[in-house]
Amino acid sequence: MGIVAGLDSAPDFTRIVVCDTDTGAVLRQGYAPHPIDGGEGGGRPSDVDPQAWLLSLGEAAGGGLLEGVQAIGVSAQQNGLVPLDAQGNTVRPAMVGGDKRAQVAAADLIDALGGREAWAQAVGSVPQAAQPVTKLRWLNKTEPEAARRTSMLLQAHDWLVWQLLGRPVRRTTDRGGASGTGYWSAATGQYRPDLIDLALGHQAGLPDVLGPSEAAGTTPEGLLISAGTGETMAAAFGLGIGLGDAVVSLGASGSVMAVHTEALVDSTGMITSLADATGMHLPVVTTLNAVRALRGAAELLGVSDLEGLSDLAMKSTPGSHGLVLLPYLEGERTPNLPHTAGTLAGLRRESMRPEHLARAAFEGMLCGLADALDVLRGRGVDVRRIFLLGQAAELPAVQAVAPALFGAQVVVPQPADYAALGAARQAAWALGVSQGTLDPRTPPAWQGPVAQVLEPGDELAVGQAVRQQYVSVREQTHPGAFRS
Repeated sequence: MGIVAGLDSAPDFTRIVVCDTDTGAVLRQGYAPHPIDGGEGGGRPSDVDPQAWLLSLGEAAGGGLLEGVQAIGVSAQQNGLVPLDAQGNTVRPAMVGGDKRAQVAAADLIDALGGREAWAQAVGSVPQAAQPVTKLRWLNKTEPEAARRTSMLLQAHDWLVWQLLGRPVRRTTDRGGASGTGYWSAATGQYRPDLIDLALGHQAGLPDVLGPSEAAGTTPEGLLISAGTGETMAAAFGLGIGLGDAVVSLGASGSVMAVHTEALVDSTGMITSLADATGMHLPVVTTLNAVRALRGAAELLGVSDLEGLSDLAMKSTPGSHGLVLLPYLEGERTPNLPHTAGTLAGLRRESMRPEHLARAAFEGMLCGLADALDVLRGRGVDVRRIFLLGQAAELPAVQAVAPALFGAQVVVPQPADYAALGAARQAAWALGVSQGTLDPRTPPAWQGPVAQVLEPGDELAVGQAVRQQYVSVREQTHPGAFRS
């Protein structure tokens, strides 16, 4: 069929991969950081001029990188709100990331609709500071003139697709991107204009939601542009995950997502019900504490890096000689304990050694993520294989402990820009459908990532005992934390 490109506009850079349409093999790559100029927002990291994304894209695509490409897919950071006026110009810089300015607005919105359960029923998620619906509320309350001028709402990947197509009258998005806005329901496949009104104070135009294999359009040069999607959905698509698969991401905070056949409504708000890039659903559960618990333990023990902490932990044994760390250092979201602190239990003279505390940090972090996995399993989500992402996934202590604690096969893919690969795969799908060579319901079967595969094996019973030790301490310390 030819070659396609996927571009990932992340918070700090643009990466482009050019791939063979049949196999997904990467033929060429490009990279450029976003220009940093302070922008109209006075240098605040939550305010970004979208033109920076275009400049970065142009630089990454330099040197003829896109020569011969027939279709492009776009992945971009989620939750970036781009408010446009009636002429299609940005009303103010885009609001991106987990914007702490909007925390009060999130609480206001939750109350205004009647609580967390009302939001979960309406759109499958409870407002958080990062979401576009919450940023609209902040805009309405803090910059009322900009709010009044706002007549169209786009996200980062919507805006980039629109620009690539030459700013046509029709604006588009996809199910994945729409599902994170807080005003589109993955369960019904419909927008909730009343929630726009609640947040912004008036109605605004919204992009058409395309199906996974639909094209957004064709450039004047004849280049097909696929629907695009958010980074999370693109990365899942690039990894090739399907039913029975979950992805555990180890950042400072952690997240667990899995492919499921239906949208999950969770009255506790622990599950965010997103749509994926294939027509399925992608329920996500987030923890506030993952690698930050490891870094805290390393500092406490005077260890210079996480590799050193891992080496130390490997000198201990499963169960850390009875030490249990509840790693709720920033409060916690899963379970919902926003004002709590971490707990170190099981201190005895023989357990007060650096290697046992180091291992307790790894076991505590992974048990916290196993709790998040159990939230999904408890709602009928099938989890047989777990993809483990993030730099910490390479640590021997993580790889030694994770399969037995999670009770499933663990796959550690080699580092790659899976979001850009997912965007390219989407482009290949849309191209194939447009040419009549691919089924609109079946994405191209690309080769999977190069990965280590770890089995729980004989350690499963030991891992479950460690997990039970953790659950007992959690229940004693925070009884009923997981009851809705």
